[in-house]
Amino acid sequence: MNIDFDKTEGLVPAIVQDAETGRVLMLAMMNQEAWSKTVETGLATFFSRSRGKLWVKGESSGHVLKVVEARTDCDHDAVLLRVNPIGPGVCHEGFESCFFRVLDGDDWAVREERRFDPSAVYGGLA
Repeated sequence: MNIDFDKTEGLVPAIVQDAETGRVLMLAMMNQEAWSKTVETGLATFFSRSRGKLWVKGESSGHVLKVVEARTDCDHDAVLLRVNPIGPGVCHEGFESCFFRVLDGDDWAVREERRFDPSAVYGGLA
């Protein structure tokens, strides 16, 4: 379980993928404590750079990510979490995935339907 947090100044990228569909849902950062909590609880836990603290995905929305499998890359400085998402989506903008925009010429186009109303789930936090 050795992830090389030192190489990346204490944080590693965590790619989150739906274990059933293979769809990439989000990218977040993990520090050693977030990694340990994820392994211990089986729930995806990350480090928020903007808030300077740990957060469990779904702690405010209820849309949690149950980890099915964790992988690391060959350099041990990134992780892939294969998860079973609980809830209609993971994106704080109301989409199934944070990757809902597609480059269309010079612009980013939204090519998906919103799965939930973020203001109803997060209030003024979205």
